[in-house]
Amino acid sequence: MADFLVFLRRFIAEPGRVGSIIPSSRFLCARMLSRVDWANAGVIVELGPGTGVFTQAILQKKRPDARYLLVERDPQFRAVLRDRFPEVPIREEAMKLGQYMEEMRLGKADVIISGLPFAIFPETLRTGILDQIQSVLAPGGLFITFQYSLQLQSELQARFQRVETGFTPLNIPPAFIYTCRNG
Repeated sequence: MADFLVFLRRFIAEPGRVGSIIPSSRFLCARMLSRVDWANAGVIVELGPGTGVFTQAILQKKRPDARYLLVERDPQFRAVLRDRFPEVPIREEAMKLGQYMEEMRLGKADVIISGLPFAIFPETLRTGILDQIQSVLAPGGLFITFQYSLQLQSELQARFQRVETGFTPLNIPPAFIYTCRNG
């Protein structure tokens, strides 16, 4: 209930930046993370973790030696994440993803999980973030995101060699899941 209230307040305060009034469901989380080869994921990035629904699951699944980075713009969500996951580094801007990864000497990302609401972003922001994602994703790496419409599908298909689209009705609202492979 506390996460719901945080999401609702942030959605009302910044509807152009927060894409939902409630956190993602465990069903959406499980479906998205089921595509990841956790044994071979050495560098994991999560964009837009909100209050950490995916973060908690990723921490349980990732290898002990895997490097993990969160990128969350909203200061209230960052405060929640710092309290819940003090061991995980958090940065602020997805548009600086390449810079952060270079500063942290992470190399390329094997997996990027995103909860960013691309559909409500201005085109320049959406394009810039997707450019950053492509620039840091390892060959064969996965970019997995969800959206509430098919609006992003053609753009992802133009950018990635393989894009699989799934759907889960067990989320509010129901969500489309894009699993994109780089190379």
